[in-house]
Amino acid sequence: MMVMMAVTDMEKAKTFYAEQLGFQVTTDYGQGDQRWVGLSLPGGGASLTLSTLHGNMKPGSMRLYLSTSDIEAAHNEFKAKGARVNDVKDDLYGPGSGVKWFDLRDPDGNVWQVVQS
Repeated sequence: MMVMMAVTDMEKAKTFYAEQLGFQVTTDYGQGDQRWVGLSLPGGGASLTLSTLHGNMKPGSMRLYLSTSDIEAAHNEFKAKGARVNDVKDDLYGPGSGVKWFDLRDPDGNVWQVVQS
């Protein structure tokens, strides 16, 4: 599976995803003011393509989810790499669910919700 995301500043977005979230840059190509950067998630699975060619997409309008087996470690790792993370919260699915989570935003304002799995 691949998700395409519109970005306004490719260098800022590429740096955020590669350096702060630990995604692996797999492709980087473009022509003129159109540019695409492919990234793979740590551990594999779905890939993310950043694009300056927006079409019907609007930068900052996405909400995406990541899961982790250790929410505190993920929170501390992203924070140590300079990502602005919100505090870890309890009960994602309502009182008593016990599911811990936090979120963060990329440079365009897209929301990443990180959930304890």
